[in-house]
Amino acid sequence: MSLFQRMPNLSDPVRMMYTVGLNKTVLIVGLGNIGKAYEGTRHNIGFAAVDAFVAANPDFGQWSEKKSQKCFLASGQLGQTRVIVIKPTTFMNLSGEAVQAVVAFYKIPADKVVIVHDELDIKFGSIRTRTGGSSAGHNGIKSITQYIGEGTGRVRIGIGPKKPAQMDSADFVLQKFSATEVKQLENLTRETSAILSEYAYGVQLPTETRSFLV
Repeated sequence: MSLFQRMPNLSDPVRMMYTVGLNKTVLIVGLGNIGKAYEGTRHNIGFAAVDAFVAANPDFGQWSEKKSQKCFLASGQLGQTRVIVIKPTTFMNLSGEAVQAVVAFYKIPADKVVIVHDELDIKFGSIRTRTGGSSAGHNGIKSITQYIGEGTGRVRIGIGPKKPAQMDSADFVLQKFSATEVKQLENLTRETSAILSEYAYGVQLPTETRSFLV
Protein backbone atom coordinates (compact mmCIF):
# COMPACT_ATOMS: atom_id res chain seq x y z
CA MET A 1 0.00 0.00 0.00
CA SER A 2 1.44 3.36 -0.95
CA LEU A 3 2.35 5.75 1.85
CA PHE A 4 1.02 8.62 -0.21
CA GLN A 5 -2.64 8.42 -1.15
CA ARG A 6 -4.22 10.38 -3.96
CA MET A 7 -7.13 12.43 -2.62
CA PRO A 8 -9.56 14.57 -4.63
CA ASN A 9 -10.05 18.32 -4.28
CA LEU A 10 -7.01 19.10 -2.15
CA SER A 11 -7.49 22.84 -2.51
CA ASP A 12 -7.08 23.30 1.25
CA PRO A 13 -3.33 23.20 2.13
CA VAL A 14 -4.16 22.00 5.63
CA ARG A 15 -6.01 19.01 4.20
CA MET A 16 -3.05 18.24 1.91
CA MET A 17 -0.85 18.08 5.02
CA TYR A 18 -2.93 15.19 6.33
CA THR A 19 -2.61 12.91 3.31
CA VAL A 20 0.43 11.42 5.07
CA GLY A 21 0.46 9.78 8.50
CA LEU A 22 -3.27 9.98 9.16
CA ASN A 23 -2.85 7.58 12.09
CA LYS A 24 -0.68 10.23 13.78
CA THR A 25 -3.25 13.01 13.60
CA VAL A 26 -5.31 14.13 16.59
CA LEU A 27 -8.14 16.63 16.90
CA ILE A 28 -8.48 18.89 19.94
CA VAL A 29 -11.82 20.68 20.32
CA GLY A 30 -12.33 23.62 22.66
CA LEU A 31 -15.98 24.30 23.47
CA GLY A 32 -17.58 27.70 23.91
CA ASN A 33 -19.81 30.31 22.32
CA ILE A 34 -18.65 32.78 19.68
CA GLY A 35 -19.08 36.50 20.36
CA LYS A 36 -17.87 39.29 22.63
CA ALA A 37 -20.75 38.76 25.05
CA TYR A 38 -19.42 35.30 25.94
CA GLU A 39 -15.74 36.11 26.32
CA GLY A 40 -14.45 35.49 29.83
CA THR A 41 -17.47 33.46 30.90
CA ARG A 42 -17.23 30.10 32.64
CA HIS A 43 -18.91 28.31 29.73
CA ASN A 44 -16.14 29.53 27.39
CA ILE A 45 -13.22 28.09 29.33
CA GLY A 46 -12.76 25.48 26.59
CA PHE A 47 -12.09 28.27 24.09
CA ALA A 48 -9.69 30.00 26.49
CA ALA A 49 -7.79 26.76 27.12
CA VAL A 50 -7.19 25.95 23.45
CA ASP A 51 -6.35 29.61 22.72
CA ALA A 52 -3.56 29.32 25.30
CA PHE A 53 -2.45 25.95 23.92
CA VAL A 54 -2.14 27.31 20.38
CA ALA A 55 -0.40 30.48 21.59
CA ALA A 56 2.15 28.38 23.49
CA ASN A 57 3.10 26.52 20.29
CA PRO A 58 4.36 29.03 17.68
CA ASP A 59 4.38 26.34 14.96
CA PHE A 60 0.58 26.38 15.03
CA GLY A 61 0.34 29.85 13.54
CA GLN A 62 -2.86 31.87 13.55
CA TRP A 63 -6.47 30.74 13.80
CA SER A 64 -8.28 30.68 10.45
CA GLU A 65 -12.01 30.44 9.90
CA LYS A 66 -13.22 27.34 8.04
CA LYS A 67 -16.79 28.18 7.14
CA SER A 68 -17.51 24.82 5.51
CA GLN A 69 -16.48 23.06 8.73
CA LYS A 70 -18.18 25.65 10.96
CA CYS A 71 -15.10 26.40 13.08
CA PHE A 72 -11.93 28.32 13.63
CA LEU A 73 -8.93 26.06 13.06
CA ALA A 74 -5.23 26.05 13.88
CA SER A 75 -2.78 23.23 13.21
CA GLY A 76 0.80 22.24 13.88
CA GLN A 77 3.06 19.39 14.84
CA LEU A 78 4.21 18.12 18.25
CA GLY A 79 6.78 15.38 17.99
CA GLN A 80 5.55 12.88 15.39
CA THR A 81 1.91 13.94 15.79
CA ARG A 82 0.01 16.39 13.67
CA VAL A 83 -2.46 18.31 15.80
CA ILE A 84 -5.61 20.05 14.57
CA VAL A 85 -7.28 22.39 17.07
CA ILE A 86 -10.75 23.82 16.51
CA LYS A 87 -13.26 26.18 18.10
CA PRO A 88 -16.77 25.55 16.71
CA THR A 89 -18.66 28.60 15.47
CA THR A 90 -22.02 26.86 15.81
CA PHE A 91 -22.67 27.92 19.41
CA MET A 92 -22.40 25.34 22.16
CA ASN A 93 -25.59 23.35 21.60
CA LEU A 94 -24.66 22.50 18.00
CA SER A 95 -20.94 21.79 18.53
CA GLY A 96 -21.33 18.32 17.07
CA GLU A 97 -21.98 19.75 13.61
CA ALA A 98 -18.50 21.29 13.48
CA VAL A 99 -16.77 18.29 15.01
CA GLN A 100 -18.44 15.87 12.61
CA ALA A 101 -17.51 18.04 9.63
CA VAL A 102 -13.84 18.20 10.68
CA VAL A 103 -13.43 14.49 11.49
CA ALA A 104 -15.05 13.60 8.14
CA PHE A 105 -12.91 16.05 6.16
CA TYR A 106 -9.59 15.04 7.73
CA LYS A 107 -10.47 11.35 8.28
CA ILE A 108 -9.89 11.42 12.05
CA PRO A 109 -11.36 8.57 14.12
CA ALA A 110 -13.37 9.44 17.24
CA ASP A 111 -10.73 7.90 19.52
CA LYS A 112 -8.25 10.53 18.29
CA VAL A 113 -10.51 13.41 19.36
CA VAL A 114 -10.19 15.24 22.69
CA ILE A 115 -12.86 17.67 23.90
CA VAL A 116 -11.91 20.49 26.30
CA HIS A 117 -14.90 21.88 28.18
CA ASP A 118 -16.31 23.32 31.39
CA GLU A 119 -17.84 21.02 34.02
CA LEU A 120 -20.23 22.40 36.62
CA ASP A 121 -20.10 19.23 38.75
CA ILE A 122 -16.34 19.63 39.32
CA LYS A 123 -15.05 22.30 41.68
CA PHE A 124 -12.97 25.17 40.35
CA GLY A 125 -9.32 24.28 40.80
CA SER A 126 -9.59 20.78 39.35
CA ILE A 127 -9.19 19.32 35.87
CA ARG A 128 -10.37 15.75 35.25
CA THR A 129 -9.40 13.67 32.25
CA ARG A 130 -10.95 10.48 30.92
CA THR A 131 -12.19 8.78 27.77
CA GLY A 132 -15.93 8.59 27.13
CA GLY A 133 -18.59 8.90 29.78
CA SER A 134 -21.93 10.68 30.07
CA SER A 135 -22.55 14.29 29.12
CA ALA A 136 -23.45 15.23 32.73
CA GLY A 137 -26.01 17.58 31.17
CA HIS A 138 -23.46 19.47 29.07
CA ASN A 139 -25.19 20.38 25.82
CA GLY A 140 -21.96 20.64 23.82
CA ILE A 141 -20.99 17.10 24.77
CA LYS A 142 -24.53 15.87 24.04
CA SER A 143 -24.29 17.32 20.54
CA ILE A 144 -20.86 15.83 19.82
CA THR A 145 -21.95 12.41 21.10
CA GLN A 146 -24.96 12.55 18.81
CA TYR A 147 -22.71 13.04 15.78
CA ILE A 148 -19.58 10.95 16.45
CA GLY A 149 -20.33 8.78 19.51
CA GLU A 150 -18.96 8.55 23.05
CA GLY A 151 -15.39 7.40 22.35
CA THR A 152 -13.72 10.79 22.55
CA GLY A 153 -11.24 11.94 25.17
CA ARG A 154 -12.41 14.53 27.66
CA VAL A 155 -10.54 17.30 29.48
CA ARG A 156 -13.14 18.51 31.99
CA ILE A 157 -12.34 21.85 33.63
CA GLY A 158 -14.15 22.45 36.90
CA ILE A 159 -16.18 25.64 37.24
CA GLY A 160 -18.27 24.67 40.28
CA PRO A 161 -19.78 24.76 42.74
CA LYS A 162 -22.68 26.97 41.70
CA LYS A 163 -22.99 30.03 43.94
CA PRO A 164 -25.58 30.78 45.12
CA ALA A 165 -26.84 27.19 44.95
CA GLN A 166 -30.36 28.27 43.94
CA MET A 167 -29.13 30.16 40.85
CA ASP A 168 -30.16 28.69 37.52
CA SER A 169 -27.26 26.69 36.08
CA ALA A 170 -27.57 28.37 32.67
CA ASP A 171 -27.19 31.79 34.28
CA PHE A 172 -24.20 30.67 36.36
CA VAL A 173 -22.15 29.24 33.51
CA LEU A 174 -22.71 32.38 31.43
CA GLN A 175 -21.32 34.61 34.18
CA LYS A 176 -17.76 35.95 34.17
CA PHE A 177 -15.24 34.31 36.48
CA SER A 178 -14.87 35.91 39.90
CA ALA A 179 -11.86 38.12 40.65
CA THR A 180 -10.32 35.32 42.73
CA GLU A 181 -10.81 32.81 39.93
CA VAL A 182 -9.36 35.17 37.32
CA LYS A 183 -6.07 35.15 39.24
CA GLN A 184 -5.86 31.39 38.68
CA LEU A 185 -6.75 31.32 34.98
CA GLU A 186 -3.12 31.43 33.82
CA ASN A 187 -2.34 28.40 35.98
CA LEU A 188 -5.48 26.69 34.65
CA THR A 189 -4.59 27.19 30.99
CA ARG A 190 -0.96 26.21 31.64
CA GLU A 191 -2.00 22.91 33.22
CA THR A 192 -4.49 22.24 30.43
CA SER A 193 -1.81 22.92 27.81
CA ALA A 194 0.49 20.44 29.57
CA ILE A 195 -2.23 17.76 29.43
CA LEU A 196 -2.86 18.38 25.73
CA SER A 197 0.85 18.38 24.92
CA GLU A 198 1.36 15.07 26.74
CA TYR A 199 -1.51 13.58 24.76
CA ALA A 200 -0.14 14.87 21.46
CA TYR A 201 3.28 13.37 22.23
CA GLY A 202 1.66 9.96 22.62
CA VAL A 203 0.73 9.71 26.29
CA GLN A 204 -2.63 8.00 26.63
CA LEU A 205 -5.22 10.28 28.20
CA PRO A 206 -5.43 9.03 31.81
CA THR A 207 -8.40 8.88 34.12
CA GLU A 208 -7.19 11.33 36.76
CA THR A 209 -7.75 14.64 38.51
CA ARG A 210 -5.18 17.45 38.57
CA SER A 211 -5.17 20.67 40.57
CA PHE A 212 -3.90 23.98 39.24
CA LEU A 213 -4.40 26.08 42.39
CA VAL A 214 -1.28 27.61 43.93
